[in-house]
This record gives sequence, structure tokens and C-alpha cells, in this order.
Amino acid sequence: MTPFAYSKPSSIEQALRQAGPQSRYIAGGTNLLDLMKEHIANPRTIIDITGLPLREVSETAGGGVRIGALVSNADLAWHPLIEQRYPLLAQAILAGASPQLRNMASTGGNLLQRTRCPYFYDVGSPCNKRQPGSGCPARNGLNRNHAILGASAHCVAVHPSDLCVALAALEAVVHVRGLGGERRIPFADFHRLPGEHPERDNCLADDELILAIELPAPRFTTRCHYLKVRDRASYAFALVSVAAGLELAGEHIASLRLALGGVAHKPWRVAAVEQRFVGQPANPHTYAQLAQALLQSAQPLSGNAFKIPLATQAIIRALSEAQAQGGVQ
Repeated sequence: MTPFAYSKPSSIEQALRQAGPQSRYIAGGTNLLDLMKEHIANPRTIIDITGLPLREVSETAGGGVRIGALVSNADLAWHPLIEQRYPLLAQAILAGASPQLRNMASTGGNLLQRTRCPYFYDVGSPCNKRQPGSGCPARNGLNRNHAILGASAHCVAVHPSDLCVALAALEAVVHVRGLGGERRIPFADFHRLPGEHPERDNCLADDELILAIELPAPRFTTRCHYLKVRDRASYAFALVSVAAGLELAGEHIASLRLALGGVAHKPWRVAAVEQRFVGQPANPHTYAQLAQALLQSAQPLSGNAFKIPLATQAIIRALSEAQAQGGVQ
């Protein structure tokens, strides 16, 4: 691990003044410390934000919930407001990582975790995400776990989070603050597709700090389901995951939300596809058509074409489970 300076600011303003291109904020450290040990991240300064007042889960004036960036994943999953009003989020959190990691990992940090692409973690291999312009060996190499949607010639890595897939489906908003002030970022705009700059995972400036994640007034509190398909049930990242929410009018779809994980550089959601199926019969045939529409732009690699039928069946199952008010997968 490369030597670094350490500071623990006592206020948000002090933390922002210490931030810069060579610094990193740290909370639980469940991803950042791994990156530092492998010499993938080499910050000159670590800014410990665990003393800042960002641990509250509270109701908003609009009937939603504001989640402080330092709330642990474990505390969030079992918080009464989340369990009762946003069960889809609780399901997704409990599908991710191990209990030990959920106890340490922060909500804000979860948004910032980096890909688990083996080439990214192997400093002996080229990687455009780690070293722009060096190449992407995954395109013609070991790519079973990689992206089928939204990838580019420069990167085919996938985002690893479960929590973020549910936040995408719930249309969360990320509150951040930098030296230039505060801003609200719709969750769909927070993470980036790789394009020509895969080294940039999100839209944050160097000094900006995540303060909170806001959820709108609850919907899909009964008919929702998070399905995670993985190689093993114990602590594995998703091959494909689906966050599904459904509202019915009789036997027809009144509203739906659908976000995918394990298939793209960011949680994958296409609101226009969802809207297209409002009013359609709520049945597996409709769900199969929806899956086909959502996956029509998929571009599989040599080792992951199986993700297309896998994602299709996962979408059908997740929506069917949501329709039946299914429980946690």
C-alpha cells in the first residue's frame, strides 16, 4: 500500500476544503481499502468522514425518506421505514455481500464501489478503466461476467452493486455537496456509461461529497421483488439481477418499474420501455415481450451470450413474483 496522509474532519465544510484530485473520502472502506492494497487506487490523502452527521434516516416533507450517506447497509435494510415502505430496497441490500460487510459498508460508499472486473484488479494487465488508453483485454478475453448493454470499445465492465439496482428502480435522488454548493442528482444520471472515458464511473467532481439519498413517496410496497441470479448463494456478485415493482388495475399493468444489474456499467433501466407496457395484461407473455424490448440492444461478447436468455427469464420471474406479492429471493 502506498503511504498516505490521514485526516478526520469535524465538519462537512472542513472535509470539502481538504478534498481534491489526490484525495479520497473513506467511510466503511469495504471497497477502497481493497483498491489501495492492490495499488489500483493510490490517494495521497484519506479523508475519514465517519465523524460527520450523516447517519440519520428520516421522513421528508413530501412523504419520502432521506437516508444519510453514512447509514450502514445493515442498518438501512432493517430500518422500519425501509422495511415497511421500500421492501424492494431491503431485499436488494440483503441479497448483497455478507453480514460482516453490510455492517461496515455505508450507503453513500455503495454508490461509489468500482467494478469487479478481474482485468481491472490485475495491475499486470492493461485496463482502460485503471489506465486510460491501455486497452480492454476483456473484450476478447475472459468476459463471462461482463456487460451486454451500454458497453463501449473501451470498456465492458459491469457495476457490482445490488442496492443501486433497487435505487434505480425507485427513482432515488442523490444529494451531494461540493465547494460550489449543493446539488440534487437523479439516480439515472449519477452513474455513467463507459463511452470513451471508462475511468469515470459517476458524475461527481473531485471535491463533492454524497450527503444523502432521497427516496420519493413510497410505491410498489407490496408487489415488488428483487431477484439475483449468481453462481453461488454465498457472497457472489450477480450474473443478472432484477429489481421489479408492479401496480395493477384489475388484471392489467397500471404502472411498473424494472431495473437490471450485472448487465451494464450502471444499473440498467429504460423508462420508455416500462411506459410502453402500461395497460397491457399482467401475465408472463407480456413480461416476455417487455424483456425482449429491454434487451433488444444487447451486444454479447464471446463468453456471455447466455446472459440474454438468463435476463429474459429473470425478468419474467421477478415480475411474476412481484405480481404474486413474492418475498425475498
